[in-house]
Amino acid sequence: MINIADINRFGDELEQSLKLRTHPIAVKMLKSEDEIPEGALRPRRDNGNHLAQCQAFSLSRRQGTTVAMLRDDHWCFAALLAYGLEKKDENDEFIKMVANFPMFDYGKYVGVLTAPLQKAASEPDVVLVYAEPAQVRQMLVWIKMSQRTLVTTVFDPIDSCAYSIIPSMQTGEYRITFPDPGEQARAAAREDEVIFSIPAPKLPGFMEAFSRMKDMEKDSPWPHIVVTPDFPRPDFYAKQFKKWGLETGPKE
Repeated sequence: MINIADINRFGDELEQSLKLRTHPIAVKMLKSEDEIPEGALRPRRDNGNHLAQCQAFSLSRRQGTTVAMLRDDHWCFAALLAYGLEKKDENDEFIKMVANFPMFDYGKYVGVLTAPLQKAASEPDVVLVYAEPAQVRQMLVWIKMSQRTLVTTVFDPIDSCAYSIIPSMQTGEYRITFPDPGEQARAAAREDEVIFSIPAPKLPGFMEAFSRMKDMEKDSPWPHIVVTPDFPRPDFYAKQFKKWGLETGPKE
């Protein structure tokens, strides 16, 4: 188990290092209402209204709100089916047509809790980072350089509330998900951001990779734009070029 104080601190560091526009989200699937922390927003109970799950994500990452979404808080069918809060009726033509996304077993969970990673009160099941492509690339660099692995993803243009959470929890692997059209229309997801999912089993390694790589990046010429020949390069470029018998710098 990861220390909660370390998780909260990592949320701050990740947001500042990547210059994220919104908070990383800690997502925890709830097995009991007893797991809901005091002060968490329950939309139906507290405000007398309902939210789509993507709107709960938006409240957590934009306003810093801890939101608990149980069955009666939802206003979109996708999350209800995906999180196993409703049974999939195979005889329902509409459901057969649209509900082909990953799902948890019916009854496994009673709801989902979201909070800014900086304020998470318990260890999340998965962390969602809404980021621009260059920021996602930077996280992929950390993973590749420190963990010697690549991230693979099968893309679906819809049902981001399902795909951003369930595959990562089921496989324990990183994932990239496009916010779906509903998330853009109803939850203010931008056209230039994607969702990077970090499953809980990967979080310690990701935190270690972050710590190792951020110091190395201080000496890198990135992300300055250079469109000149013979541009400044890190030392390992010149060493490799020398091994290959290629020029490593200006001729004397």
